[in-house]
Amino acid sequence: MSQQQPRDEDREAPGKPEKPAGLRSREVTEGPERAPHRSMFRAMGFDDEDLASPMVGVANPAADITPCNVHLDDVAQSAIDGIDGAGGMPIEFGTITISDAISMGTEGMKASLISRELIADSVELVAFGERMDALVTVAGCDKNLPGMMMAAIRTDLPSVFLYGGSILPGEHEGREVTVQNVFEGVGAYAQGDMSEEELDDLERSACPGAGSCGGMFTANTMASISEALGLAPLGSASPTAESEGRAAVARRAGELALDAIENDRKPSDILSRESFENAIALQVAMGGSTNAVLHLLALAAEADVDLTIDDFDDIARRTPKVANLQPGGTRVMKDLHDVGGVPVVVRRLLEAGLFHGDAMTVTGRTVAEELAELDLPADEDIEADFLAPVSDPFAEEGAIKILKGNLAPDGAVLKATQKDALQHEGPARVFEGEEDAMRYVQEGHIEAGDVIVIRNEGPQGGPGMREMLGVTAAVVGQGHEDDVALITDGRFSGATRGPMIGHAAPEAFVGGPLAALEDGDTVRIDVPERVIDVDLSEEELEDRLADWEQPDPAYDSGVLAKYGLAFDSAANGAVTNPGVKRD
Repeated sequence: MSQQQPRDEDREAPGKPEKPAGLRSREVTEGPERAPHRSMFRAMGFDDEDLASPMVGVANPAADITPCNVHLDDVAQSAIDGIDGAGGMPIEFGTITISDAISMGTEGMKASLISRELIADSVELVAFGERMDALVTVAGCDKNLPGMMMAAIRTDLPSVFLYGGSILPGEHEGREVTVQNVFEGVGAYAQGDMSEEELDDLERSACPGAGSCGGMFTANTMASISEALGLAPLGSASPTAESEGRAAVARRAGELALDAIENDRKPSDILSRESFENAIALQVAMGGSTNAVLHLLALAAEADVDLTIDDFDDIARRTPKVANLQPGGTRVMKDLHDVGGVPVVVRRLLEAGLFHGDAMTVTGRTVAEELAELDLPADEDIEADFLAPVSDPFAEEGAIKILKGNLAPDGAVLKATQKDALQHEGPARVFEGEEDAMRYVQEGHIEAGDVIVIRNEGPQGGPGMREMLGVTAAVVGQGHEDDVALITDGRFSGATRGPMIGHAAPEAFVGGPLAALEDGDTVRIDVPERVIDVDLSEEELEDRLADWEQPDPAYDSGVLAKYGLAFDSAANGAVTNPGVKRD
């Protein structure tokens, strides 16, 4: 009997390259039974060399609905070029975005935080379903950034985070301006302190092109934090959106993804308790957005790193505020880039013993090793009025304060944009939602000493925990930055400034103390003591809450209803992933 010959389907094509062992994408590209799968890839122009290469997903939320994302196809293409040049098989796929600035002040803002979860869910699903080997996660508008990082952590694939970059500042009457100035201009116009013509001119000049909002608002805060966490290379956050520097960062991200695959370097190998302490130290030192509290808690939960809301206050107490960017100051991300970017702040914190230099990064080197590789100007040569030495900071404590008391036993969040310590006591003006509060402010009813309370805007009650830059900017624009406070179980934009306290937990919708407040109750805020109280006894609060009835959900169908049911407390990051919810 003659020896059986190999079947045609078992023969390797002459010269056909072989995909390395251990790659997950072999499940859809290797073997005779995967011929239909390969046929689908070939329909998209992939060849044998591509099919034998690591498959790198490029998650791209490009969209024409926000300047933050309108240019991301170009950024993603540079990453694709980097992947291709390094020997990978780039596969681009899309996901959603919500424009926070455009939805701000409308019912549509309830979609913003939900979009964080939906982005994470969708990227996780594509990476899982298509058996990808690695990810480059691209991000523009605010919730893109934590959503993409959450997806990378969940999949635990070799991943590189890639920010789309910030917008250039506009110019108005010889000064740099951003969309924050326009929001505050609305309040000034309502007060009669700005003409309609000036507001129109400001509107036309504040946003001159593509990129995320330019101040140290949420997008730039989270981009900076991505460096501190080690999920993005040091120096990658600050190049502006449409610059060659941004294209170079993107190409390098693609190349790094292949290096991460080769060295099996995953988010779980990078993230640690020290990584998150670094992220918080950078946030509070730079005066970053309060939203980063919510997002870092969510990222830590996904990474199974022990982090609580109290850690933010502990780190802020020992970390001075050394940067003075918008919204508290006047400068923007481009100004920081011009003097060396985020690494110059990291270096100052590291030299002061306030940063963990041995924390790992996506490059395979530690933070300290990465700093040594960068060509940064000497610290003494940096002339920037918005950066201060650790020894002579803008404030002795970092910008984020966690307040607790009988109004927020699980915590509430304040970003202190002024150097002076705040103590405030005044009557509550209670509103059941943002629209009523905005109407009250715009009609000129607020008075010095007032405490505006906006409730039922939390993760479940909203649902979606709306940002309220419209209200806060209107208050500031009317000249009440220092003498009117605002408390909510919702959120604030990174552009918010003044005594605005958000994330009050437990939220009113689940029976938190805010639900018991009545007009005229005396509210006391003491930032140095970290206290937020109402002048009611424990028995009075309990009696009021005993008579309270939970409102009907705002939505009983669709995506808002679904995610509203899934949200956890803001004190735990408002996560929806059932596997990471904390007690």
